[in-house]
Amino acid sequence: MSAAYATFGLAPAMRAGGVLADGGYQVHRDFVDFIVDGRPLLFQLSDLDAVSPLASDVPPAIFTAQVRSLLLEAEAPLSGGRYVIYGCPECADLACGAVTAVIERADDDYVWRDFAWQTGERVDLELNGYQGIGPFRFHGDEYRTALNSLLDAEGPGRRRVLLVGARVALLARLAAALRTIGIGADITRDADRVPADELRGYGAVAFGRGVGEAERAAVRRAFERAGVEVAYVDGLAPIVPLLVAQIEHALDRSPVEQRRLTRLVTADGEAGVEVTSTCRVQLTAYRLDRLSRTHTHELFDGLLEPGHHRIPLDARAVKGNVYVVARTAGSVLVEATRR
Repeated sequence: MSAAYATFGLAPAMRAGGVLADGGYQVHRDFVDFIVDGRPLLFQLSDLDAVSPLASDVPPAIFTAQVRSLLLEAEAPLSGGRYVIYGCPECADLACGAVTAVIERADDDYVWRDFAWQTGERVDLELNGYQGIGPFRFHGDEYRTALNSLLDAEGPGRRRVLLVGARVALLARLAAALRTIGIGADITRDADRVPADELRGYGAVAFGRGVGEAERAAVRRAFERAGVEVAYVDGLAPIVPLLVAQIEHALDRSPVEQRRLTRLVTADGEAGVEVTSTCRVQLTAYRLDRLSRTHTHELFDGLLEPGHHRIPLDARAVKGNVYVVARTAGSVLVEATRR
């Protein structure tokens, strides 16, 4: 099959981490995704939980080596001229499975072909090939410019969060949960005392509900003086998984039009969800009772096709002040439901 020309680009993406309802954890990973003909290539692989080799948390030397590899400036890491396009977000071990493809030169162009799911040294295209994906032929100048820009950049986005609040015990639990999933977190009440160089390492600031407007304004001024743009998060409730989800959403640097999960609303006993590609969506409700105990309810867990969906909600689970978290492999949204 001849390769049709396609546009090639790159964009920041995220594999959403989080504290799961069953008590487990899912690691947060920032990475650079491949944009083919204006759309993330990952979305063409249905509901695949994976990241590209261009992840932010790998050492700079390895990141550079991955870029050079995709430019064919090094030998293919797998037999048959195959390269890992997406791998396991938890361990990056080929044994867990990876999407691989042959990358080769065609005159001045680059061709990606024979996409397959691979778990060992050899791949069976008849059994594990991705039918209907590729081959793609990319113009050489466009391809090289996009990848070389990663080598000239300062590096992937910031993944540290500054937590501001009065409830030290809650903030400590939140910081521990964030660190567990791979997001650095620090606690303070006075950002004026934090050096500007340190402030530049944060991607978001999360305020507890007890933080007054004067304190919030002081924190914002400190970041403005340092010339740092960060996302600000107002904590909805003292529920660690909920706050983690809010922070995950704030750290998402991917363009809105290139996200899988783009909308969440709750009203009249239903959740309105919009997704841009086939993916697994999980809806979880959190609420506090009169004794400030957290109650968690799994509302929905299923595969949704692209488009708008109306999902009936268990009336008992969304009674009172309830916070609904919608999660896919790459996006998280939070909605407050009050009755």
